[in-house]
Amino acid sequence: MCSDPDVMQYIGNGVTRTAEDAARYIESFEKEWSEKGFGLFAIEVKKTGDFIGFTGLSSPNFLPEVFPSIEIGWRYSKPSWGKGYASEAAITALSFGVDELGITDIVSIYQIGNEASMRIMQKLGMIFDRRTIDPTCNREVGVYRLPQQ
Repeated sequence: MCSDPDVMQYIGNGVTRTAEDAARYIESFEKEWSEKGFGLFAIEVKKTGDFIGFTGLSSPNFLPEVFPSIEIGWRYSKPSWGKGYASEAAITALSFGVDELGITDIVSIYQIGNEASMRIMQKLGMIFDRRTIDPTCNREVGVYRLPQQ
């Protein structure tokens, strides 16, 4: 998934990742689960068990200006796009964060141009917070925020 240029177009500087890179990322995801009690869920198609991506909560270390917020994010393989998987999983992950963990300060960040991710944020009931620059890659991003109850 992370070696596909279309999938990675709006991730960081848009560079694809190697299998070794992916393994390091998975290790960091597992560490976040053990240290913080939340992280990214691997997403599989229920009928086939095929891995299609991930969705979940993480600390947006790459964008310190939104701290102490927690980010909800996702990444999916191209064949799974447009089928509602990301929205369905994001709704569940958001519910986990809010209802199970009591996290209320949640943001979602997308690179400008990634309209599909922006629409998912809107489906989640998030509201536009700001446009800014991701300092790790100098690309413009939009930030959506969960409204405070």
